[in-house]
Parts: sequence; C-alpha cells; structure tokens
Amino acid sequence: MTKFNQWVSSIADAGRELLSRVDSRPEKDQAITLLCRELSTSKGEAMGTAIAHEVVKAYQALSAEGKQAFFELLLSEYGPNPKHIIESAEQYRHNPGRNTYRALSHAIEAPRQNLFRRINMAPEGTATLIQMRKDLLTLLPSDDSLRDVDTDLKHLMISWFNRGFLTLEQISWKTPAHILEKLIAYEAVHEMEGWDDLRRRLADDRRCFAFFHPALEDEPLIFVEVALEKGISSNVQCLLEAQNPDDVAAKADFDTAIFYSISNCQEGLKGISFGNFLIKQVVMELRNEFPQLKQFATLSPIPGFRRWLNKVRENALPEFVGEDGERLLGMLDSAAWVNDTACIEALQPVLMKLCAHYLLHEKRNAQPLDPVARFHLGNGAQIARLNWQGDTSANGIRQSAGILVNYAYQLKEVESNHEAFMNEGLISSSAEFQKLLK
Repeated sequence: MTKFNQWVSSIADAGRELLSRVDSRPEKDQAITLLCRELSTSKGEAMGTAIAHEVVKAYQALSAEGKQAFFELLLSEYGPNPKHIIESAEQYRHNPGRNTYRALSHAIEAPRQNLFRRINMAPEGTATLIQMRKDLLTLLPSDDSLRDVDTDLKHLMISWFNRGFLTLEQISWKTPAHILEKLIAYEAVHEMEGWDDLRRRLADDRRCFAFFHPALEDEPLIFVEVALEKGISSNVQCLLEAQNPDDVAAKADFDTAIFYSISNCQEGLKGISFGNFLIKQVVMELRNEFPQLKQFATLSPIPGFRRWLNKVRENALPEFVGEDGERLLGMLDSAAWVNDTACIEALQPVLMKLCAHYLLHEKRNAQPLDPVARFHLGNGAQIARLNWQGDTSANGIRQSAGILVNYAYQLKEVESNHEAFMNEGLISSSAEFQKLLK
C-alpha cells in the first residue's frame, strides 16, 4: 500500500471511529458540540481532516434551532479569554518584544478562528463555512451578540478569498450547462427568464465574466454582464430585448462597454468585495480584445431611492420640492401612474431632481446612502447621467421609479476620483448631472 493510500485509509478509519462515537449520542443537534471539541484539540492532519469532515456533515444535519445553539456555542465557548488578554497586554507593555507580542496576538485571537480554519480542512469545508455565514447573517438582526462570531468568520474569509486566489473566466455558450444554470439562478439585477434570455446575454455583442475560487469548483462568486454599444446606453429594455439580425452590422462600430448587471452569487460572502477587482480586470480584458473601445460605463439600478423617498415623504421633503412637487409626488401612491403618460411627464422633473439629490447628498457615515453608488464611486467612477424610464420593469419601478444611472469609468481619472472620494468624501459628477440640481 502506498503512503498516500495509507494516509487516506487512516483518515477513513479515524472518521469511522469518531462517527460511531457521535452516533451513540441520542440528540443529533448536540453531536457537533463533541466534534468541535475533538477538532479543536486534534493535532494530526489526518485526524483533523477526518473530524472536519464529520463536523461538516453534522452541521448540514442541524435543525434551525440546532444552528442557533451552535452559533451560541461558538460565542460562549470559543471566544477570547479577557483575563488572558489583559495579562498578555501587561506583559507586552512592561517587556515589549517578539515573545510577548506573539503571546498577546495569541490571546487576542478567538479560538473559534482556529476552529474555522480546521473545518476548512474538509474537502467541502469552504462551502460549508460560506453556508454557515449565510445562516449566521439571518440571525444577526434578532441577536446582535452573535456579531462577534460573524466578525471572526468574515475576517478569515477576507484572507481566503483574496484576489490572488481568484480566477477570472469568460462565460460563453460553450461554458458547461451546470454553470450556466447557476447564472440564471444567481442573476440579481435583471432576472433571466430562461435559456433564451441567457443566450441573448451571451451573444456576439455581449460579454460575461465571472470570478471563481479553487476551493469552490464550478461555483461562481460574482459575475458581470457587458453590452458592447455605440455610445452610453440609457435604458435596459433595449439591452435585454431579443437581438435583431438587422442591427448586427450596425453595431459593428461599437465604442462603449456597458456594465449593466453585476451579481454576487454567495450570500455567505456578503461584505467581502470582489466587484472592484472584477470591473478593473474585465476592462483590461475588453481593451485587449477590442482596442477601439473608448468608453466604459455602467447602466446601474438605484435600489435605495424609493425607500429613501418614502421615508422623507413621511417626515420632511427637501425644501426645493415645494408644495407643487409634494402634490405631484402623491401620484406615486397609485400603481396606475406608470401607465399614465400625463403622470409620467408630470413626475419626471421632480423625481429626477430628487434622485440626483439622493445620489449626491444623502449619506450614511459620510458615504453615499445608496449601496450601488458607494460601490462605483468608491472604485473611482463618476456619476455621468440619470436616465428617466431606464428600467420600467416591476422591480425597476419599485426600487427607483424606473430611473437608472450611468457611472462612467474614465480611465485617466479613476485613481484621482477614488482618492478624492476615500480621503475627502468628494463625489465626481458630470456637468449634465449637476444641471438636474440647479
């Protein structure tokens, strides 16, 4: 028997031995408690891998109540020891050096971080930890104490999903069907209605790119859909409609890449940014393939606008709205306004000005209130233009009264825009956009 086979056999034997011990317990939701204690104290790689595999299986078998209890266990039994932290800090204060620094670092790190690392040893460990965090995030609104567990798990995931570990792949009609099916399921901006819709988004005048991680085979982390157009697009309906053969030749002289949909695929990786790297690398790929491209811009949703507008209508609208504007906004209370041409024309000036105000002036902790705005402006983009009736789908009306925004990535100004935004909170915007506020 080869050494490799011996190693595999030892893992299997260890797993069977542990499983028999766990199966003897009457309460399945408590099995994971024993396994985690075993995993935390196990020294050998083979034994650790076997136990990690059993922890994964035990977690997948937990009930909702069992998962809640598991996270509470991570909080109470696998948190840092305050006494050890204080003692180590005092020792470092009186005798700063390599050994006391290491001791302090060890004391500060919660033991659950080491437990998470050991769980990650299992072949399916990474996927399970992502599922754990997805489950944990659903509990935070009702139990804020678990946020410490989330902080530690997110800290590790930021390292594990570092850009250096990710691979960029172009998605095409030749991509395996099981991956294409996931794109249909994960699309979060403009819902796909099946294979014909996907085929249009992978046509010759379209591009799609995704990030993958080696620990998650065939599982995209994030993907972006790109349209190759002549000039900056103003509405998504035109981008999503079926391809007209007569338009193919006319589009051969495209000069603009429009990023019209960016979808994060793994809820358990929420708050871990991939999009900034994705856009920058996709721009490089597109420039290499199409040297004639002169403009790179988005056609983006404004997901927080209607939510903000509903709130200020209940409290206090900006002064520039006035009584006439407030009266016009009353049309929004009826769903019928979207089919009434007179209502649409009457609402356009006040809603466009309010939306411009929202993007430029409404903040959360000195950052734009709108999450998509925070993302693109933080990447160095400029607010280029608002587009009335840019998305007339039910979702578009619900989110932003159908308004979409173009964020322009002017390559020579991206870095300066990014620095001004991050250091001074300055938002770059075009003269056309600024006119809406005058």
